[in-house]
Amino acid sequence: MNDHSNTELTSRNVVAFLENIFERRGGEEYLGEPVTMAEHMLQGATIAEHRGDDELIVVAALLHDIGHFVSEFGTFSMSDTKDKYHEEAGAQVLEKYFPPLVTDCVRYHVAAKRYLCATNSDYFNQLSEASVHSLHLQGGPMSAEEVVEFEQNPNLKDIVAVRYLDDAGKSADMLTPSFSHFAPMVQRVVDRHCEA
Repeated sequence: MNDHSNTELTSRNVVAFLENIFERRGGEEYLGEPVTMAEHMLQGATIAEHRGDDELIVVAALLHDIGHFVSEFGTFSMSDTKDKYHEEAGAQVLEKYFPPLVTDCVRYHVAAKRYLCATNSDYFNQLSEASVHSLHLQGGPMSAEEVVEFEQNPNLKDIVAVRYLDDAGKSADMLTPSFSHFAPMVQRVVDRHCEA
């Protein structure tokens, strides 16, 4: 199902569109993890906000997995045998309204997992079972050539930071505010980008 097929998105309604997705579909299971999809994304954003990260990082963490809801291929499950490219689906929805740093963090958060598995020997051992399963579908750790190419991205540091927030957002008992708490921040990011 494609959640934005009947909606003409603009900079004025894209935040409400995203909030509606969180409210309607955020309660869905998150890839075999002990949190729902919304809880997962809200946890990453809350951690980023609490530690004083830039608004762009908070928003990127909040929206990094939105592609699970807007991909025509549907959400991931542990029985999947092919990748569904949710990162690209999410970035395509966001790129008109959000700055490149945000869309890069969304588009490359899967690549960042592959990158960290190739460059940090401890990283793989910290992945959840679901993340390991999806890693195999997504191409496994990067090759040396892919690492060199990925390191050319000017937003590498922030992409990796959002990847770590992605990994941190899987706590069964963490309390977070709702999407509405972050909505004004998301709108500020959209406004700055669209008015630039």
